[in-house]
Amino acid sequence: MSEKLANPAPLGLMGFGMTTVLLNLHNAGFYPLGSMILAMGLVYGGLAQVIAGVMEYKKGNTFGTLAFTSYGLFWWSLVILILLPNVTILSPAVAAAGDVAMAAYFFMWGMFTLLMFFGTLKTNRALQFVFSSLTVLFFLLTLVRLTGNAEILLITGIEGVICGASAIYTGLAEVLNEVYGRTVLPLCPVKK
Repeated sequence: MSEKLANPAPLGLMGFGMTTVLLNLHNAGFYPLGSMILAMGLVYGGLAQVIAGVMEYKKGNTFGTLAFTSYGLFWWSLVILILLPNVTILSPAVAAAGDVAMAAYFFMWGMFTLLMFFGTLKTNRALQFVFSSLTVLFFLLTLVRLTGNAEILLITGIEGVICGASAIYTGLAEVLNEVYGRTVLPLCPVKK
């Protein structure tokens, strides 16, 4: 008896994409950082991607397991970095991460994403765009933390919205193409 497993990638892509768009609307200056973004980071950006990563593991997809689980845990760690210094019982002992520390954090995620980009070269152009734009986003976040430049932060926010929107598109394309049994939204597969 064969067991057909659902494709977990749309869940992970939507969790990543929607959370990234909302955070980068903040970076672009549309609203302050608040509980809405932090909740999205914990639940849809974080938990949903970890669940998608576990589902990719069950399907035997090492790339999907590493990508979704890692980025889900990225969201959890980012929220913890923001909230931990404000926990009353810990605040005297836990200082907020400074700009240089946060630059190092974003730089390491940028390097990880750049290396993961090479894993997309045999998939499709949509996923390649998600990973390449995410690489740029992490390096822009690094630059913002090192310079404190508000104009770079605005550019970063706009680029982040584009990155998140590309993940939403890719996730929706996978769902709609499967539901309709044909290409509704093109993913532009790489020719083998």
